[in-house]
Amino acid sequence: MTGGVNGVALAVFALFSLAVTVLGFLAARWRKTSDEHTLDEWGLGGRSFGTWITWFLLGGDVYTAYTFVAVPAAIYAAGAAGFFAVPYTILVYPLIFTFLPRLWSVCHRHGYVTTADFVRGRFGSKGLSLAVAFTGILATMPYIALQLVGIQAVLDVMGVGGGEHTNWFIKDLPLLIAFGVLAAYTYSSGLRAPAMIAFVKDTLIYVVIVVAVIYIPIKLGGFDHIFTQASEKYTAAGAGGLLPPAEGRWTYATLALGSAMAMFMYPHSITATLSSRSREVIRRSTTVMPLYTLMLGLLALLGFMAIAAGVKVTNGQLAIPQLFETMFPSWFAGVAFAAIGIGALVPAAIMSIAAANLFTRNIYKDFIKPDATPEQETRVSKLVSLLVKVGALVFVLTMDKTVAINFQLLGGIWILQTFPALVGGLFTRWFHRWALLAGWAAGMIYGTLAAYSVASPTQPHFGGSSKAIPGIGQTGYIGLTAFVLNVAVTVVLTFVLKAAKAPEGIDSTAPEDYTADAAETEALPASTLRPGTSPAPNPS
Repeated sequence: MTGGVNGVALAVFALFSLAVTVLGFLAARWRKTSDEHTLDEWGLGGRSFGTWITWFLLGGDVYTAYTFVAVPAAIYAAGAAGFFAVPYTILVYPLIFTFLPRLWSVCHRHGYVTTADFVRGRFGSKGLSLAVAFTGILATMPYIALQLVGIQAVLDVMGVGGGEHTNWFIKDLPLLIAFGVLAAYTYSSGLRAPAMIAFVKDTLIYVVIVVAVIYIPIKLGGFDHIFTQASEKYTAAGAGGLLPPAEGRWTYATLALGSAMAMFMYPHSITATLSSRSREVIRRSTTVMPLYTLMLGLLALLGFMAIAAGVKVTNGQLAIPQLFETMFPSWFAGVAFAAIGIGALVPAAIMSIAAANLFTRNIYKDFIKPDATPEQETRVSKLVSLLVKVGALVFVLTMDKTVAINFQLLGGIWILQTFPALVGGLFTRWFHRWALLAGWAAGMIYGTLAAYSVASPTQPHFGGSSKAIPGIGQTGYIGLTAFVLNVAVTVVLTFVLKAAKAPEGIDSTAPEDYTADAAETEALPASTLRPGTSPAPNPS
């Protein structure tokens, strides 16, 4: 912060924030149906979104405040190693193109709302379904917190809330207000709110990135000067210049691959997927998604620009907001800050809805109140979405914000352990349900303990997400190592359990369910559905 409150930037930020708040509440009337008190309506937007809405919604929950703040901040602090987010978003799209349409089809056919619904139907296991639901909620919490860190970084740079020695309530009051507004319109409008706001969010982000990659280099003397300055800084710091040091390349590759595999295991990504109206919508949306990767590559360059601009911050999360305030006129800095702020609100809303749906369908209904009505499910999901946000808020107000990205990466370690049950289950029924549960437990325990043992200059525990790979000696992403252990345990125990003729559970799905489109969906016999569900309605 350059000193004092940036009044012009704050006014522009407040104007955009007010606009999206109004949109958030108006979204409750958007495509409103007579049967609004169901999870299909509140939690999935009626499963009615077309290609462009789905594309904006997926972009809104995948490219977040983490994208805008933490990725260039990682490059600002560590150099080219921070670019791992670019290759992993390239790797992810061919992957999701193969399995998301299958997931949409079977979920639409059986009325599944969550990934845990599908896992229970596929493997006939409440225990495995509970494990997937628990992991989804656990991994989502630090991800929501990271969005609040993005908002807080913007508020700090604008000078709102006072300095470090200000009373905690006054300092965090703007964040509390933003949280309250987010909670209110999410409770009221459900998934329709972030779907509508995503249009504003992505438009702002594209405008800010295009302006930044043209305007800032002109002011700094061109990209040649920017890269020279960055290279000199990394060389002086012993980081090996613009390229990652040789000893860090295994880490870079495994982190990119593991992150690509984990990206669409998150509940919010699946929630956005299931909100679309047809299988073809999913296919079209995923073919257009690489446009966001182009934007991400340009966004990552802001870390180099912050170095060339002489930005000095003790908290790397402030580097890009500070760059915007330093380089842009105050009014456009306000636009950039609004892009970051709204870029946090949209995914935070989707994440809280997704986590609430998991609790309601796979904990509350399965274990607490099996005879819950659709209205009761919706009411519980709304309340839990508020509790999830409160948990994330407490998390962000008490955590060390300089290492916020490590907490999100820890969530990636956890959520990756649901890959065998979810993606594996979409293509084969060979895995035994108990083996999948044992593999999940092995991956979760190893991944958590390994991450706990990693120290950093600022943290004795959970100081990073990379550690020596057993048997190889190279340092790699803990999540991918845990995933390999998970698969190994699952495969070995599947052979053992099949040989012992252990009960495998009932598969409620049929082969044709995985290729069905909306027009092919008909009423299914009650015996094929999980208790209390019905086939998703045909939006046509």
